[in-house]
Amino acid sequence: MAKSKAKKLRERLTREGKMNPEVKRSEFVFSDMRTRTTKTKKDHLYQFKHKNHQSQDGNDGSFLFLNHFVFPIS
Repeated sequence: MAKSKAKKLRERLTREGKMNPEVKRSEFVFSDMRTRTTKTKKDHLYQFKHKNHQSQDGNDGSFLFLNHFVFPIS
């Protein structure tokens, strides 16, 4: 695999006793800048995938209405 011109120049500077520019690079060069700050559509949908399952305290969000109509029998 061939060396780039920039790499050859850096090696030459180190050989000659001068400072290598790689030393001056900040730590952000090696960090992954592709991390997402907001949820994707898939993450948002998966969050609500099991919304009707029973939770720890027994409140699963469901409700029941009972209407009892009493009609007099004549």
